[in-house]
Amino acid sequence: MTFTQFKKSAIFDYVQIIVGSAFVGLAFTIFLLPSRIAAGGVSGISTIVYELYGFNPAYVQWLINLPLLILGLVLVGKDFSWRTIVGTFFVPFFIFLTTDINVPIHNPLLSSIYGGIMLGIGLGIVYRGNGSTGGTALIAQVLKKYTNFSSGFAQLIVDGAVVIISAFVFDLELALYAMMAIYVTSKVIDFVQLQTSPTKLILIITEQEEKVQTLINTELNRGLTKVKSLGGYSNQEKTMILCVVEQSEAIYFKKIVQEQEPTSFVIFLNASEILGRGFSRAQYDD
Repeated sequence: MTFTQFKKSAIFDYVQIIVGSAFVGLAFTIFLLPSRIAAGGVSGISTIVYELYGFNPAYVQWLINLPLLILGLVLVGKDFSWRTIVGTFFVPFFIFLTTDINVPIHNPLLSSIYGGIMLGIGLGIVYRGNGSTGGTALIAQVLKKYTNFSSGFAQLIVDGAVVIISAFVFDLELALYAMMAIYVTSKVIDFVQLQTSPTKLILIITEQEEKVQTLINTELNRGLTKVKSLGGYSNQEKTMILCVVEQSEAIYFKKIVQEQEPTSFVIFLNASEILGRGFSRAQYDD
């Protein structure tokens, strides 16, 4: 089995779920729990229970997730639920294994930022494996399935509700830090799922298509796509050229196009992910 085939297999999905669960567990143990940040979800609930009664967060999460697994089986399907079972087991398992790790980070600001980043990375990897870590993450996935929300935004809604409730147990300041952590987590989840790359989509509307095409080919060594367009004001036919470049190339191209073809209308857009043959230099030169 080649690596490409392995990446498309169900085994790779389960590997991603386990690896992502490890990040989630470490984020909870290292950053969130010591700083008393209830960053939504079952982990937030277990943080509150630990503060009030001293119960082991791993056991609390296992107990709460059991009925939610039944919900996932009914609403999402058997295949997803098996993946959810793996995530639901391994997140508390890694929390249980790392309980004795003592990292001297008790600053709630640092914990909310870096805990949110690590949590987002973990959940993003789990979601890329078509899985869930159970709890309210499962509810967020159900919400995503029946709405047009992204995974990150669905997670933000569900966890936000939990934090509002937790504000009555912890002080308002810690609840605000928890909201910060949730926001960071939601953005990192979408970043990981989209595999956002530092690339730019350049749209050039010009009457000098040959000149612009030559600039792109000779200065950037990139491919391009030409689309015939009609000016809304002048009603004249023009050419719109689409080209995807790296961040540094975009800066360089902006300079040369201003110098050599200043009459062209140029738009730079962020491109989150580029798929298909032709983007990298090696592919283009082939």
